[in-house]
Amino acid sequence: MAVPDVPVEERAVEALLSLSGRTLPLLRRWVGSDPGCGVARALLSLVAGDRWDDTVLKEQLVIAHRDALAVGEREASLVYGVFLHTHRQYRLTADHLAGHFGRWPADVLAGLMMGAFFACGDAAYRVRGDALMEEQATVAGPESWPWMSWLASARAEQGRVREAHGLAGRALGLYPRSGVAAHALAHAEHELGAGRACAVFLDQWLLADPRAMQSRHLNWHAALQSIACGDFEDARRRADAALARTDVGMRAATNWRLLLAGQSPAGLSDPDHVRELLSAPGGMAEVFHTFNLALALAVESAADDLNILARRAAADERPDFREVLAPVVRALAEVTAGRPRAAVDLLAGLGEKAERIGGVRVEREIIQDTLARALIDAGQHTRAAALLHHRTTTRHHHTYENLLLAPRTPATQTRPR
Repeated sequence: MAVPDVPVEERAVEALLSLSGRTLPLLRRWVGSDPGCGVARALLSLVAGDRWDDTVLKEQLVIAHRDALAVGEREASLVYGVFLHTHRQYRLTADHLAGHFGRWPADVLAGLMMGAFFACGDAAYRVRGDALMEEQATVAGPESWPWMSWLASARAEQGRVREAHGLAGRALGLYPRSGVAAHALAHAEHELGAGRACAVFLDQWLLADPRAMQSRHLNWHAALQSIACGDFEDARRRADAALARTDVGMRAATNWRLLLAGQSPAGLSDPDHVRELLSAPGGMAEVFHTFNLALALAVESAADDLNILARRAAADERPDFREVLAPVVRALAEVTAGRPRAAVDLLAGLGEKAERIGGVRVEREIIQDTLARALIDAGQHTRAAALLHHRTTTRHHHTYENLLLAPRTPATQTRPR
């Protein structure tokens, strides 16, 4: 007896929850086969909306909300959440999700938008989101691989690394193709310095779905693990083979780490392209995006551009730009200009405020890397060793940290040009 086909809507939801490379075509098939399904249209908007014109996005979500209202309150609430999220109204999204989960606990489709609590850039919302995540994961139970995967990600960001590692492993045991769990495992294994073992796992995981939604990002994680264990050629190969021209942030983060460790970078970003991105309307819309562009300029040793950007950030009315981004960018300029003591003063003075640069722990760590390198170049070896002590004593592979702490003469310093 033939096994009946799984309905397209079930396959589409499973693909979306797992971040499969089949997500977009399956969502399009779902909408095509059931154009009156508001949830299907909203989920397609959630995945593809950033490629659409604002008018088209709003039009699609208005249709989705109308159709969802005809089905029920949960469906309408989901679509409204998608509307807020796709319009980057992250605080409103977070507030809406809190109410939604109060009525429909552990709703996995609503769980897709939990990142709003972090994206709004408010520490209180982040704490609130962590509490809500734990609550919903408890309600969902240990057999829910989506909620276990999301909880693993939250634990990794909280620094509860071994717990995150265990949760990610259990989620992958329940559903081996969970992209969220694979990503959470990569974050945990970065903190543990797993090195080659993590890169091998990610390669094997991607082999089954080379077009997974996170394929480039997971390759970037693998490149960081190659750097951790000293395989710099592999890190360069991955950056050049896996990262697109648009992946300016990941490429810059890889290359700046290589340069800090005294290694040659992978292929560089086009500096004119970076300048275009900075001058575009969204160039300074978000602090972390602007920080990534600053890293790209630092890789190019573009000290003049960095100083201009630092002045713009210092004059910005937004506190995170003025109080955090501006000194970080100035420090990058000082490092590229060969003035490490000035960079030390700027970065050491930030303290915990550096977290306000945005991104996640793995990404923000590069600020600490830069400070360590500047301390060594300024002759402050004891302070640098203390700064990285927790990494060199807990990470299995820490060739990268050892190189950050290794004195260099000007003749041995590798510059991008």
